[in-house]
Amino acid sequence: MSDFARVFLKPREEKEIEQGFPWVFDNEIDFIKYLENGKRTQAPLPQCNVKDGSAVEVFTKAGGFLGTGIINRTSKITVRMIGNEHADKIYKDLSGYWSKKIYNAFNVRRLNYSDEDSYRLIFGEADLIPGLIVERYCTESHKVYLVVQFLALSCEVFRNEILEALKKTCSPYGIYERSDAEVREKEGLKRTAGWIGAAREETITIVENGIKLKVDLAHGQKTGYFLDQKFNRRAAAHYCRGKKVLDAFCHTGAFGLNAAKAGAREVICADISPEAIEIVNENIRVNGFEKIIKTECADVFDLLKKYEADDEKFDVIILDPPAFTKSAKMIKKAYGGYKEINLRAMRLLNEGGFLITCSCSYFFDSVTFYSMLMHAAADSHKRVQIIEKRGAAYDHPVLLGDPKSEYLKCAIARII
Repeated sequence: MSDFARVFLKPREEKEIEQGFPWVFDNEIDFIKYLENGKRTQAPLPQCNVKDGSAVEVFTKAGGFLGTGIINRTSKITVRMIGNEHADKIYKDLSGYWSKKIYNAFNVRRLNYSDEDSYRLIFGEADLIPGLIVERYCTESHKVYLVVQFLALSCEVFRNEILEALKKTCSPYGIYERSDAEVREKEGLKRTAGWIGAAREETITIVENGIKLKVDLAHGQKTGYFLDQKFNRRAAAHYCRGKKVLDAFCHTGAFGLNAAKAGAREVICADISPEAIEIVNENIRVNGFEKIIKTECADVFDLLKKYEADDEKFDVIILDPPAFTKSAKMIKKAYGGYKEINLRAMRLLNEGGFLITCSCSYFFDSVTFYSMLMHAAADSHKRVQIIEKRGAAYDHPVLLGDPKSEYLKCAIARII
């Protein structure tokens, strides 16, 4: 037996791991074998003396090797898988191991993005680096910034190797850490944020689909900007020429800005956040769309009700709300929220109008999402055609066996 502990699963718990699922939960573990004081010891998970952050090899009940992961008994996700290799092979050259993974992810993105584009470089488990998110922003002056999130112990323990690999691969002008998400506390980690290395500008300007966009690296939602909707924004804009458009839950106003660039005659960008509206107004100014786009700082639910009461009509409505549920327990409540905004949007659209509607919650899966749209259409007494079913951009690959990596739904629908 090597120095690395061995995690043995309960009977029939290996199927998802074999199919590519990257997590082992605490209730799936039968026992752990490990070395203690030079002796081989076997114990159930609560009694084992294995240090959190250590590499462990995962086996079936019958002894079949499944791969290597990092153990964290603080978390319900007790082991996050980092590779199919044995641990000794991975640890023989840790720097080389992580450099190869990051370089592979970089090369995959270059198939669909240029050096001047901004994109998600690392998408956690989908890029086989669990818990790690890395955004690569390229400014209009062609400076590369990285925003990194170490959201799990499984990547935190390799922080130095990962950062060195990122510097080697991307040669960034600046690296900003946004490991300030609540999920870190569930991993037994403190929240942290700030510059890694030299401090740079916290607000930068990127160019997406030919539009200048301000990105607040330090204070913007999550990693500052939602890159996953890039091509959905461009697709939505195709339906906006000469139209009156409502961009609801607009965040930085990117959907509305794309609509204006495509020739929309009038655009309203609405969001509840004053900070978001401030950025939208700046984006409107730098792109010269002051005569086309106006903003509304309001609760979108209330605003849709007001528009309906005032008999306001639109040709295109875009709904890109934040996730209404982050757990399976809240799906029913989320269903009601999604249904309400979509139902009201359908009522506000002119005949032949287009609804571009999204959900970024994994728990609100595709079947549930399209069922919600069907029932919203029925209750609004509208007939609806789905023109396109879309998802996240190319920089958000889907890992087979990991349904959480396929989280974004985007439907382009026509009211008939």
